[in-house]
Amino acid sequence: MPAALHPPRLAMHANQENGAIHPGWLRVTHWLNALAVVVMASSGWRIYNASPIFDFTFPDGITLGGWLAGALQWHFAGMWLLAANGVLYLFLNIASGRLFHRFFPVSPRGVLHDAMAALRGKLAHDDLRRYNQVQRAAYLFVILDICVLVISGLVLWKSVQFGLLRELLGGYETARRVHFVAMSLLVGFVGVHLVMVALVPRTLRTMIRGR
Repeated sequence: MPAALHPPRLAMHANQENGAIHPGWLRVTHWLNALAVVVMASSGWRIYNASPIFDFTFPDGITLGGWLAGALQWHFAGMWLLAANGVLYLFLNIASGRLFHRFFPVSPRGVLHDAMAALRGKLAHDDLRRYNQVQRAAYLFVILDICVLVISGLVLWKSVQFGLLRELLGGYETARRVHFVAMSLLVGFVGVHLVMVALVPRTLRTMIRGR
């Protein structure tokens, strides 16, 4: 098949040859996803405080919206940004071949090996184009986690209209817990991600400049 029929793959390889680590579309979608997560998490904490599931609430200082209605407006805005940008991110990763090139292969044995190497301080970060298996597993996990967030969020938003999803999740209250856990795991991922960036600052520069 003529190479001209595969422009996204050619663009990815051209970026690699020119020294680019992250193409422009990846950097833009990455930072938009980061913004959406901050908006959704902080507004979600305010919504949670209005009707707590567990025996604790979040400090008002780290929440967004000021009150329940304001938090809901911010949350819905973040939801559309996360969903639309997430779909675009996933589509471009698949279309360019980057998803399979960067995130696979991955296996439990490989993840355990790289995790042990990281704990011993022996995991190299010389080539930022190559993800180790812990990174691959983490990024694949967060993609799935965001899918769970969106699905459970639809149930909380339009419980009657998405009745089938509600039943598959075990009911409205169970969907609330699923949504809370999924968001907690996403926030936990972000926290670990920030620690890793602090340990290897070059990764932040490449996500800003692409090189």
